[in-house]
Order: sequence, then structure tokens, then C-alpha cells
Amino acid sequence: MENLKILVVDDEERMRKLVRDFLVKKGYTVLEAGDGCEAMDVFFENKDVALVILDVMMPKMDGYATCREIRNYSQVPIIMLTAKGEEQDELQGFDLGVDEYITKPFSPKILVARVEAILRRTNSLSGEEVLEAGGIRIDKAAHTVTIDGTPIDLSYKEFELLTYFLENNGIALSREKILNHVWNYDYFGDARTIDTHVKKLRSKMGEKGDLIKTIWGMGYKFELRHGK
Repeated sequence: MENLKILVVDDEERMRKLVRDFLVKKGYTVLEAGDGCEAMDVFFENKDVALVILDVMMPKMDGYATCREIRNYSQVPIIMLTAKGEEQDELQGFDLGVDEYITKPFSPKILVARVEAILRRTNSLSGEEVLEAGGIRIDKAAHTVTIDGTPIDLSYKEFELLTYFLENNGIALSREKILNHVWNYDYFGDARTIDTHVKKLRSKMGEKGDLIKTIWGMGYKFELRHGK
């Protein structure tokens, strides 16, 4: 995965240098921006950015506005950095399409591990593996989803979540299991993270969203109706 481009956006030069140094050691190409406006310029100049690390509190254009703007054009994975640890801030970020959330201060090694985990999956050579169920078709290699032949636009985490559901068709999945698989063992979130993503995923799936059943007090289950 060497030479993959990562855009680091933070108004603190010291923080950018810290993150850059750790990523460069791992063989990544690092692009930098000091605010959201500059980030958008860099993003559009480099169409092959593989991942964005985005600070929340920045002048001119904050992280949420920048994330919203990026999502108008791309589903590139986004890791949000914030000095705030409030759950509501995380939910706002996830609602905008943030894939991971890391609260400052953080260990650069943990950040790099998150980056590598995301890039391993989004850039993995998974051959021609395709999942199909109930008119839903997931192409893991192309990272695309169609429903009854119509493409739907999913964020990175929504794609991972739907893939996990189809891989476990008919199996009840606890929120803990979903967190461990889709968000990895080192994510310290809670059930609302999953509920927020499931709500958005169901909405994007239209009528097919009903195939994701809620199991009260436990989690969710993807289950095909008879005749579908």
C-alpha cells in the first residue's frame, strides 16, 4: 500500500507534522492543508486521495463543513480528529459520513493502525468476490452496491455494514459483534454509533431496508422475506 495518498487537515502545524512523520515512515504519501478551504483545493487537485484525516476545529471552514463538502463528490474514507469527547459530536460526524472518530490527545500509533485497517479493506485485492441476496448485489473488489440493478451510493462504513449483514444472512448479530467487526476492536463507541449507521443505510436501501430487522435489546439481523 505504499504511495497511497493521505490528506491531513489540521490548523496546527505541529499536529500535521506529527501525523505526517508517522505516516511517511509507513510509506504513505502525505498531503497537508491548514484549513477546510485549503483542504478542498488540495483534494480537487489530487483525485487519487485514498483517505482524509480531518480536524474538527479549524478557521474559515471547520471539519464538519469540509466533510459535508467532500461527501458531495466522494465517498473517500474520512477519519475525524476532535478535542471534544462528547457523544453528540461523534453522532453529528457519523451522520455526515465520517468513518472513524479519534479524540485528541491520541497515540499516533493508534491513528496509523486505524489508517492501515481502513486502507487494507478499501484497497484489498478481494478478487471478483460478489455477494447477492434479495436483489442486493455487492461487488467487494469494485466497492459497489446495486439494488435491483440500480447503483446506490454508500459511505465506507455503510458499505462495510451492509457487507457484514449479507455475509451473515439470517444470523442475529449483537451490537457488540457489529462494533468489533465493522469498527474494529479498538473503537470505543457505543450502540448509538451502529443505530445511526443502520438508520442511514436503511434509508438509502429504500424498501429493501426492511430486510434489516431490529432485534430489540440485542442488535440486528439481515433476513430475506419468503419469495424474495
